[in-house]
Amino acid sequence: MLSEPRSGRLAAWGNALLAGLVSPDDAASAIVGEDAVHRVEGLPGESVPVGLTLALGRLRRLGVSGLRVALPAPGHPLGLSGPPEFNARAIDAEEAVVCHGAAFGLVPEVYEAGPDGDVHVEVVWHCLPVREAPPADVPSLGEAERELAEALREATEMLARLDVAGSGPAAEAAIDAYRARAERGQELLAPGYPPRAARVLELAQRVGLLISVAYENGHGGAVSASEMAARAQALRPVERTARRAQVAAYNSVVERREMG
Repeated sequence: MLSEPRSGRLAAWGNALLAGLVSPDDAASAIVGEDAVHRVEGLPGESVPVGLTLALGRLRRLGVSGLRVALPAPGHPLGLSGPPEFNARAIDAEEAVVCHGAAFGLVPEVYEAGPDGDVHVEVVWHCLPVREAPPADVPSLGEAERELAEALREATEMLARLDVAGSGPAAEAAIDAYRARAERGQELLAPGYPPRAARVLELAQRVGLLISVAYENGHGGAVSASEMAARAQALRPVERTARRAQVAAYNSVVERREMG
């Protein structure tokens, strides 16, 4: 949850490109980020994987007018609409992009290569057929913002009672990294997104930081089985709420377009 999902970058900058707000090269560069290269496999009319610039242009010609994010987990097909084969691959990857305007979806497969200290990452997006239906369990931006505020308050109170809020060197390093990123003014979303979407996404990432720190910090002060169960119970719903809010933020431009 702490790091930006690749599906989020693809959807956000792909939507900006489809709206004519950025150039194809700028969109592709933003999507790739710190990875070495991204390719798209399985596009109709292409027998081999192709680069992002060509792939986004081809999707536009196939009728794609927007891109949505899915961040599913086992038992929670968030943002998916089927069929089962696509859902299964998306759940394995924990993310996917679902096209609006044409029945295609994209699931990333990540490869790492190179020696320690010089590892480079390559991503292959598998283009697969999807079912044209409303995505599962995606809230509006307003709903997501309210849910996040409530979930963050409740989880913080419970974790504090259990003495498992972030502490120690690992937690401090994670918090310092988050603050440095915020101070650099890193753009959370691509051009064309409403300010409220950026606000919801930033809050969702902050909630994700809390979850990551709590998990990475072991069991903290939760030493009994009942305390450990209570800790997990506190984290599960807030993690689910944060994922729903991320999806709502990334998908907001498509939802707004559908509403006219």
